[in-house]
Amino acid sequence: MKKTLLLASIFVLCYGVTFGKAEDAPKGNKGYTTPNTVIIDLGPEIEGMKGWQLRLRELNIEPGGHIGIHSHKDRPAVVYFRQGTDTVTNEDGSAKTFKAGDSTSESVKTVHWHKNVGNDAVIIFTADLIKAPAK
Repeated sequence: MKKTLLLASIFVLCYGVTFGKAEDAPKGNKGYTTPNTVIIDLGPEIEGMKGWQLRLRELNIEPGGHIGIHSHKDRPAVVYFRQGTDTVTNEDGSAKTFKAGDSTSESVKTVHWHKNVGNDAVIIFTADLIKAPAK
């Protein structure tokens, strides 16, 4: 009985910690800039891609800065980490730290936030498919 109670208490505690991490995610950005962006309209380029764009961006995060929690719904991406140490925390509280030379993908189910945990600026290059803004 005591073991069952102990295990139940640990489960509740761990669940609460994970839930708390997601709730504590920053909503806005701090020390974040996008100095370079290139976009190509895919409609004239590829049949069936009307209304979609391919976008390549450089993202910079200053030491101690972050990109607030955001969704990649309708915006899959591939990411290359050029410089710095970036911890990416998912909505469920799980996290992974990326360093220069690492790469990853972000599916349409991705909800996460970035934090520069190093002493150098984080520089990320990301390419994503986005819906073209309404004209």
